[in-house]
Order: sequence, then structure tokens, then C-alpha cells
Amino acid sequence: MKNDVMAFVRRIDLVLLGAVLLLVGLSVLLVWSATIHRDALTGGDTTAYLRKQAINVAAGLVLMVGVVATNHRWVRLLTPVVYVGAVIGLVLVLVMGSTVNGSKSWVVLGPVQVQPSELAKLAVVIAMALVLAERSEGRWQARVSLGDVVAMILVAAVPIVLVLLQPDLGTTLVLGVTVFCVLAAAGTPRRWLALLALSGIAAATTVVATGVLKQYQINRFMAFTDPSLDPRGAGYNVQQARIAIGDGGIFGQGLFQGSQVRAGFVPEQQTDFIFTVVGEELGLVGSLLVIGLIGVVLWRGLRIAARTDDLFGRVAAAGIVCWLGIQSFQNIGMCLGIMPVTGVPLPFLSYGGSSMIAVLLAVGLLLGISGRSRRTGLDRSGPLQDLRSRDRLQVAAVRKDVAFHRQ
Repeated sequence: MKNDVMAFVRRIDLVLLGAVLLLVGLSVLLVWSATIHRDALTGGDTTAYLRKQAINVAAGLVLMVGVVATNHRWVRLLTPVVYVGAVIGLVLVLVMGSTVNGSKSWVVLGPVQVQPSELAKLAVVIAMALVLAERSEGRWQARVSLGDVVAMILVAAVPIVLVLLQPDLGTTLVLGVTVFCVLAAAGTPRRWLALLALSGIAAATTVVATGVLKQYQINRFMAFTDPSLDPRGAGYNVQQARIAIGDGGIFGQGLFQGSQVRAGFVPEQQTDFIFTVVGEELGLVGSLLVIGLIGVVLWRGLRIAARTDDLFGRVAAAGIVCWLGIQSFQNIGMCLGIMPVTGVPLPFLSYGGSSMIAVLLAVGLLLGISGRSRRTGLDRSGPLQDLRSRDRLQVAAVRKDVAFHRQ
């Protein structure tokens, strides 16, 4: 038993763990810096958000350790519970949720605000992985069938529709692209992926053409190309974010010293626009360091997906990487003015308990998969390759056995 525990610990991806700890530690400082001079936000308590974010990080790390210590096959068994819980949370948002910035995304439980759409991102990934794993068991051919693809899309469609009804366009976009990536990770044929992409474009066009999205929502979404489309909302945010990042220069103005940060010119700077604090106070060097650390997380996640011989773990790990990568690109691009202002948080850094806990739960699953991976070498076919190679090995073994008995 002791030897098994030690072997598990040795296999845990310490590079991934180190990058995550650096990011969440930096998150506490950045959130504090973004709020320390905001008396209207903190009520004069300069350490209020420091304590809150520290609690968010601590809670997330405790849950992460719990997931790491749990065999990810138990996570597989609990996936239906997580999925149903996320769906119920999204329904409650529509019934009794609080509206913030035009989206009804929050459920207030006493002193705590919960954002179920953050948990839904993880729930969709692991639910799709579970559907594929369950349908593939006992099957001679491991390749993905049309029925598998339809089943995974149906599982993902329920949370996506509920999020769209809030309406939360940013999370809908992240979920939609993540679902596409999970399907690719599962080994869906390219022609089917192309058809799905065209269907997604057609659906988006229909949503705009039929008036499901209001004009102000479209203007807000497109304000990154022309800030005058939404001068008091997203357009203003884009302009101020660009100014803040530009003021940082190469080395930044120093932590807690950013002029734009101190003046509070960038709205939602502790949440959606936390990267502007990085840019202004830590400069280009700090920004590249943060992007590099996120890149390390994504790289190690892909490596874990490639090394595991468990289908559920492989697809779930690849899906988590897709989700974190897409959301990071969207958030940083939004702050730089090259992507629409959609209001999605930056993984590991933005203030918020729901986001931090969901992300660290996902990291816990990655670490658990890495600790229980029996493969010692990197699978050069990559995590987005299905298990057809396993089929070929099985067929070769059977043919060899038949040839032996014929002799």
C-alpha cells in the first residue's frame, strides 16, 4: 500500500502543480492590487478582496487535493451527479438568479454568490467523456460512431441552451468551442467536424437574424472593432484596457503602483479585466510570464492526455485543456482589444469563487490522471487521436493466435 502511494506521488505532474500554484498565488496579489484603492467597492476595507480571494484559492486547493486523492474512475462514477447538479443550477439561475451586467448568471445563497455556468464548463467536458467511454465499452472497434457524436452533442446541448438563455454569450462561446474540441479529441471524423462547424455558423447567423440577440448585445459584442458602438459599455472598457496595458511598458509600474489601477478607470478590473493589472503593473515581462505559465499548464495537460491509457481520462484531460486554453485566449484577447468583450474570467487569476473552484477541480482531475497513468513514454499520436491503434493491436494479436492454432 505504501509503495503504491509513493509510486502515485512520483507520477504526479509536479511541473503542472508548480505552475498552477504560482498562478493562483499571483492571483491573490493581483486582486488585492485591483481593489485596494476602490473604497466604493470594498467599503473602506482595503484587505476585503485579499481575504476573499485567499479563501477562494484555499477552498479550490482543498477540493483539488481531494480530487487528486480520489481515483479518477470514482470521478467517472460521480460525473452524472456533477452534470445534473450543474443543470439544476442553471435552471435555478433562470428562475431566481440575480442579474449582473445584463446577464442573469448568479444564484445568491445567503452571503455567497454562485455562478453555475462555471461548474457547467467542467460538467460538460466530463459528461461528454463519460458518454463516449460508456458507449465504447465492449466494442470491438474503438472508433467513434455517429451515435456517439449525437449522444455527446445532446449531453452538451442542454447546459449550452440554458446558458444562452441567461443570456451569457461569453460562456456560450467558450462551451461551444470546447464541445467542438472534445469531439475532435474523441476522434470524430474530419468531415463530421466540418459539418458541425458549418452548422454552428448557420445557427449563430440564425440567432442574429431572428432577433434572439438584441441590437445592444450585438453592439457590445462587436465593440472591440469599433468602441463607438458601445461607448459607455464594452467600447469604454476596451479603450481603458488598452491604455492600462500600454502604460505598463516593458517592466511595468510595479505591483500596487499602476496609475490606471489606482484610479479605477478599468471596470471589473479584479474579474474580467485582471490581465490589465498584469500589463500595467508587471509590464510586458510579467505579461509574458503569466502567458508562459498558462502555456505550461496547457502543455502538461496535453501531455497527461497523451500518456493515459484510459479513454475517459484521455478525453476529459484533452477537453479540460481545450476549455482552459480557449477561455484564456478569449480573456487576454479581450483585454488586448483583439477579441469581443464577453465577460469570461481569466482562469487561475480572476476574482471569483465559482471560477477558481471549477478550474482547480479540473486541475485536480488532471493531476489524478497523471498520478495513475501507467504509460512511461509520450504517445506521439497525441491526445486528439482516438484509440484506433488499440484496434490494430487487437486484430494483429487475434490473427497471430489463429495462425498459431492452424499450424
